[in-house]
Amino acid sequence: MTTTNLRLWTVDEYHRMIKTEILTNEDKVELLEGLILAMSPQEPPHASTVRRASKYFDRLLLGRADIRVQLPVTLSPNSEPEPDIAVVRIDPRDYFNGHPTPDDIFLLVEVADTTVNKDLNIKAPVYGKANIPEYWILDVNTRQVYVFREPNAKGYAQKLTFNEGQTFRLLVFGDVEVAVKDLFP
Repeated sequence: MTTTNLRLWTVDEYHRMIKTEILTNEDKVELLEGLILAMSPQEPPHASTVRRASKYFDRLLLGRADIRVQLPVTLSPNSEPEPDIAVVRIDPRDYFNGHPTPDDIFLLVEVADTTVNKDLNIKAPVYGKANIPEYWILDVNTRQVYVFREPNAKGYAQKLTFNEGQTFRLLVFGDVEVAVKDLFP
């Protein structure tokens, strides 16, 4: 039997690889649990849903939160994913000195066309362990939203599913109602 030892990377090491151009924008990767993983290419349904949902969040949360689209968040010590949408605290310098961290993050959203399993089984546990209060997966195939709340060491204790005709409230902004149909094109 062959045993392989993995070399896991920290966020600091990952940043050094970017700075020294070992990794470039052309690599299309993200750091999850110390592993540098390739990101999936975007098909039109994915891209269209990211755009629609981010514009919807802009309208719903104007002046209350910053909506970041496909930009990194730092989940130290060994994860720096690039969620499709991050709803974060407003920073007067637009996070010039560093990416948002868990204390800045209200909600992370992944849009899933071909990545539902990865988003459910890899990203949900990473986001939960990082204590992200709320995580959503927008499934473009079923037009459903999977909502994860109550983060813990294994992921999330609560998983809710909302269908196209339903509405629900944001966890952090409890006065804001979200219509599932408005998240999808």
